[in-house]
Order: sequence, then structure tokens, then C-alpha cells
Amino acid sequence: MTDRVNVMLPWLGEEEIAAVAAVIASGWVAQGPKVAEFETRFAAAMQADHAVATTSCTTALHLALVVAGIGPGDEVVIPSFSFVATANAVRYVGAVPVFADVDAATGDLDAATVAAALTPATRGVIVVDQGGVPVDVEAIRAVVPREVVLIEDAACGAGSTYRGAPVGRGADVAAWSFHPRKLLTTGEGGMLTTGRREWADRARRLREHAMSVSAAERHRSVLPALEVYEEVGFNYRMTDLQAAVGIVQLGRLPEIVARRRELAARYAEAVADRPGLRLVGDPEWGEGNFQSCWLEVGPESGRTREGLLEALAASDVSARRGIMAIHRQPPYRDAVAPGRLPVTERLTDRTLILPLFHQLTEAQQDRVIAVLTE
Repeated sequence: MTDRVNVMLPWLGEEEIAAVAAVIASGWVAQGPKVAEFETRFAAAMQADHAVATTSCTTALHLALVVAGIGPGDEVVIPSFSFVATANAVRYVGAVPVFADVDAATGDLDAATVAAALTPATRGVIVVDQGGVPVDVEAIRAVVPREVVLIEDAACGAGSTYRGAPVGRGADVAAWSFHPRKLLTTGEGGMLTTGRREWADRARRLREHAMSVSAAERHRSVLPALEVYEEVGFNYRMTDLQAAVGIVQLGRLPEIVARRRELAARYAEAVADRPGLRLVGDPEWGEGNFQSCWLEVGPESGRTREGLLEALAASDVSARRGIMAIHRQPPYRDAVAPGRLPVTERLTDRTLILPLFHQLTEAQQDRVIAVLTE
């Protein structure tokens, strides 16, 4: 037995169990009617015209780049302050990731850092709602040439808002994650959303090997359909088992966001008068979902990030180091000159992610706060 406070726990219950059981009983467990229903419901919730379910946010990003026509030799501006998948997806299509620095307060790209990274070879920009903090899409769009595709990596963004609307709407195409660390989970899974029907239609074909006839259509037909594989495609299909869980989770989203913001506000109040401790907060243009509740540990605190992590672990509290700097990883070390991303490196070295999940009790949070404020 342990009394550990975890950094994250998905909120799953009897409704998800019943939804999965119903799919199993139906006999249709692969991509089918539940996936289509989840796509429709998710598009409505995010105010998107089209949604295409995938196996992960990484594969959704890959498809986004493919349908946008980005390929070998093209440059794509991205943050280094992100999970490595943001850069990997660019490499998948043979394009070149160009790392830009981030805003010190939000951890997101901003107009100035993106503008500084643009070149005549730039064909795309991937902005990230890092940790659920909404990125200022309009400001970035204003400095990016119209022919450059703006992709939003909204992996952490479900439930966050930008200027009163769901994040993702201001980009040409967005990618979402349903990993267990996110607010909505399907175990693994992702979604692509876009306002361009032709992109959505192609993404649907590409996710199942670029077949001219979908698997659902083939299964519904008694007479076997003759399919054609029109281009090189992928196997990026979500299952109905996952989609059934996603539909239930989507209905929980407002409650999840409200609870996470309540818990984050309690952390913010606890560290407000502590020198050198800064909790991430809302930017002026939107509200975050606190997918990751990260804390910056400055020298004024008299502590180091590593020392604070050790103190938390000694109290059986599981925290995590903050968001990674991709350019420090072996495949990308030659992509950035030393010292060119000072804010990214400072945040990567000084931040940690605090426990935050729907079921976190006041007593558990008090244990975390006691370590932060001792």
C-alpha cells in the first residue's frame, strides 16, 4: 500500500466501462460508427468544421503536414519547448524543423519569436498550446505570410479557450491528443480538425491505407467492394472501443476543466507570496485548462528545481521535470546554435509539473503545498 500523490490520473468510471461493453456486444470493435460519432461530437465541441480520428496526436500531426502539402526541403517553424513528437512529425515528411524561442510567461511561441525564424523556405508554422496555455494565434498569423500553413498542435488544448472560443479554430489545421496525461483520454488516440473539407477527406483516406472505399463501407456492403489504393497511405485508425470512451469523456470536459482550474488557483494562492516561485497562469487572450500545472523555480527561492523535486519525492509526492527542450535531444542537437533559445532553456531547466488531476483531494494537495511553502 502507498499513499503516493501521483502527478496525474485519468478520470474514468462506470460510464466508460458500460460504453466499452456496449461496443464489444455490438461485434464492431474496429473503426466504425462510434468513431464517426466521436468525430461529429468532437468537431461540434471544438467548433470545427471537420474532425478526423487517428491513433495519436503524432499521427494527426503527420497527416496535417501531408495534407497541407509540406514535404522534403520545406522549413517548418516550431517551438523547441515541446514534446519531441512536434519535431518528429516534421521529419516524417522530410521537412526541416526550425526551432524558435518561446514567451517566458506562457511557454508558447509568440509573434516576435516566429517572425525571427521565418525564411523564404518556410512553408509551415506549428504553434503549440503548451500545457494547455492558449497560444496567441491571431498575433502569429499577422506576421506569417498567408501562403504559409499554420498548424496548431493542440495536444494539450482540449477545454482551453482563445478569445472566448475553443483553441484550434484560428489555425488551418489542428491536432489533438487523447493520451492518459491529457484531460480527455481514449487510452491512446488523436484527432485532426480543419475547416478545409478536401484536407479532411484526404486525411480520412490516408489514415486507412489511402483506400478509395472505407473499411466501414466495405463491411456494410454484402457485395464485396473493389477498392483502389490511390497513394501511399498509413494505418492510423482509431477503434470504436476507444471512440466509445472518448464520447463519454467529452461529456465530462466542462467539469474536468472547472475542477482543474479550481485546484490550480489553490496552488497559485499558496505560492503567490513566495519569492522565486511562479505558477503558470492565464494569458490575457484566453483561459487554459491546466493540462500541465507547471511551476518555475527561480534562484530567489533559495532552492533549485532538482532540490524541490527531491523534497516532494521525500513526501511521496510524484512531480515531474518541466517541458523538454527538443533541441537538446540527440537527433536535433545540430539544429540550433548554442545560446539561441535562452527562454526555452531557462524554462526547461527551472520548471517542474505539479500533481493535478480531477480526483486530487484537498488533503493530498495540502501535502504538496506544505513542501512548496516550507
